[in-house]
Amino acid sequence: MPDAITSQSPRILIVRLSALGDVIHGIPVACALRIAFPQAFLAWVVEGRSAQLLESHPALDELIRLPRGWWKTPREVFALRRRLRQLKFDIAIDLQCLTKSAVAAWFTGAPRRIGKAGADGRELSKLFHNELVEAGGRHVIDHNLELLRPLGITSPRVKFNLPEQPADARMADNALHSLGLAHGNFAILNPGAGWPSKIWPPERYGEVARRLQAARGLASLAVWGAPNELPLAEAIVAASHGAAKLAPPTSVPELAALCRRSALFLGSDTGPLHLAVAVGTPAISMHGPSRAEWCGAYGPQNIRLQARYEEGSARERRQADDSAMREITVEQVIAACLEQSKLRHSA
Repeated sequence: MPDAITSQSPRILIVRLSALGDVIHGIPVACALRIAFPQAFLAWVVEGRSAQLLESHPALDELIRLPRGWWKTPREVFALRRRLRQLKFDIAIDLQCLTKSAVAAWFTGAPRRIGKAGADGRELSKLFHNELVEAGGRHVIDHNLELLRPLGITSPRVKFNLPEQPADARMADNALHSLGLAHGNFAILNPGAGWPSKIWPPERYGEVARRLQAARGLASLAVWGAPNELPLAEAIVAASHGAAKLAPPTSVPELAALCRRSALFLGSDTGPLHLAVAVGTPAISMHGPSRAEWCGAYGPQNIRLQARYEEGSARERRQADDSAMREITVEQVIAACLEQSKLRHSA
């Protein structure tokens, strides 16, 4: 047990409210805490659909779900404060470090409230924490794990340990059967993204699907999340000339089950990409307005592609055009897919 904690069963809250990819990047923190403190009470406060991923996670004892917009509703704010105080936390760890996440940590009344120092402690977050960490790490996952240093946890092994529920497994198996796709013999193509500037042209995904089928006999599955992503997935199918199939609508855990059964995942810096990495699917991430080394597909077994970084503030990068993504060519992507296939078969 790390000597920074005297109790064998500390009560610890993790705060990472959103979004899906960022929540996934925080899961190794929960796993490292559970390994270091097997008798601890661990909870997580999260908002929106990201909570689907954390339900029944073996590292967590309690999940505190918040609706979108809770921060603007006094009734929800006071209800959260009351619930957090009732749970009597010893430690709160704010992975997000915005004002609203820091306030959630502060609501606990925990004697130790850990956040980020310097520019990483954004907005007013540093005012609500009493332990500030100069977090390093080249990748955001390693950066998050740095916040465990005050608890005596250094360089923990990265684990996700996402469980698969029987209902999600059945859904995935039934979907693949109906689409005529074989377990382990198809690639997942994910064209959607939260920022338009992160989207790679769907017709290029279609060409990748054609060439993967010709070179490796590998079919493709075009997945989609929000309704506005469905036309992108349909465009992939249309451009693939039969090499790609359209996925049915899925929940986050159902998409995870599909990823577990696929040979390869291709997409930009989005929640589904990081979900694929978390369940062990060989992945290729494409980057324009985000830095590949910071938030690309984690681990040396995966491949990150970036031709140019779109400079500017987060707002400017979000509102930029897709020119940085378009600089990634089909030839580069196919080469990465074939290389990933070699890595997979040599593992």
